[in-house]
Amino acid sequence: MQASDVIQYVEFGIEDETYALKISDIQEIIKVQEMTEIPNCRSYVKGVINLRGKIVPIISLRLLFELKEDELTKASRIIVVNHKEEAVGIVVDRVNKVTTFPDIQPPPERIGGISGSYFTAIGVSESGLVGILKLNEVLLQ
Repeated sequence: MQASDVIQYVEFGIEDETYALKISDIQEIIKVQEMTEIPNCRSYVKGVINLRGKIVPIISLRLLFELKEDELTKASRIIVVNHKEEAVGIVVDRVNKVTTFPDIQPPPERIGGISGSYFTAIGVSESGLVGILKLNEVLLQ
């Protein structure tokens, strides 16, 4: 495998767990900003933001994964991804690093109470196991 064939991921955290997305799926990572709530949305939709003149819906992975909603901190970030030619923001507790995985395994059916369908694989690194999210599944809920 050539160096250009290596897939890079952005590793981020929610509570004590570590997840990743392909860097090619990410448009940008921004600090959390004020969101406008939208009435009658699903519970994990935090609202929308105006990102340089473009309205971007924001979802919380904490709420999607049925975890307790925490206060946003200085480390909290919005990962803006491209999904079906539209930008969607995902609130995470922290962004750790850009990484590659020397070993990638298929996901189990359930991971800590979260459906395995949210994951495309599990990355194995020196710091532990990282759930690689399947963007289509996460954003179609």
